[in-house]
Amino acid sequence: MTQTQQSLSLDLYREMVRIRMIEEAIAEKYPEQKMRCPVHLSIGQEAVAVGVCKAALHTDYLISNHRAHAHYLAKGGDLKAMIAEIYGKSTGCCSGRGGSMHLVDKSVGMYGSTPIVGGSLPVGVGLAFATHLKQEKNVTLIFFGEGSTEEGVFAESLNFAALKKLPVLFVCENNFYSVYSPLEVRQPQERDRAAIARAHGILAKTGNGNDVEEVHLLAQEAIQSIREGKGPVFLEFTTYRHREHCGPNFDNNIGYRTEDEFHSWEKKCPIQFQSQRVQADINGIRSSILTEIEEAFAYAEKSPLPQFDIEKESPYA
Repeated sequence: MTQTQQSLSLDLYREMVRIRMIEEAIAEKYPEQKMRCPVHLSIGQEAVAVGVCKAALHTDYLISNHRAHAHYLAKGGDLKAMIAEIYGKSTGCCSGRGGSMHLVDKSVGMYGSTPIVGGSLPVGVGLAFATHLKQEKNVTLIFFGEGSTEEGVFAESLNFAALKKLPVLFVCENNFYSVYSPLEVRQPQERDRAAIARAHGILAKTGNGNDVEEVHLLAQEAIQSIREGKGPVFLEFTTYRHREHCGPNFDNNIGYRTEDEFHSWEKKCPIQFQSQRVQADINGIRSSILTEIEEAFAYAEKSPLPQFDIEKESPYA
């Protein structure tokens, strides 16, 4: 492994650890009831966000879904602004008005996240169409879960993106569950989401979403193809969320997935997998990240709540 490859492997590892520790801190502090919004954690799914965003440029655009923390952070988002947003404070990236599921920070190309299932698809395609019309060089990354591929807007978005050869990367995070419903009760076993993308004339590939270096390589190839004007690309990555669909807890006890299934995926943890490739001072990495996290939560706690002028801001006043 070359020095450059070693550096990349370490960067990917550190970023995944950082996102994991941040979300574990959110889970730990959530019962204090100071974060007055729902949170959807990406614990277990960090490799997709990190691998894809590491392959993109700072100036590229990103549209996310309800599980947006990892995407925002991997794109370079400000941790203090994100935590303050979840706390509903005026210093948040949406001035405390969006919460966990509506992160926006145009300074890093994060043009929004939408919690509506499939909602990121048309918004992202529209954003890519705007860059196309303005002849900009930005690539738009659209993150969505496999549940979104059951929505009609999935086919419509693929069709329009292919028709206009838009500079868009569709990133499907397949964690096998839509809330508590497994894939097999929602889609026929023979259904191939990548094949659906190919049927629309889109280059499509699948990969191991728990191997951050595989994710990064596929994303690099896809983004290069898009920049060369060859049209949109669809990537599907298999992965697995460790916590409940919405909230800070583990939920294996409610019966929609088994302990055996959970532990089998826990052994495939992307961070543990990547740790075998790097030589690093793990304790030193965690210590510096912990300091950053503590500062972010202290900043959020001390930040003021937003002040609203109802007469000026309400259309009904």
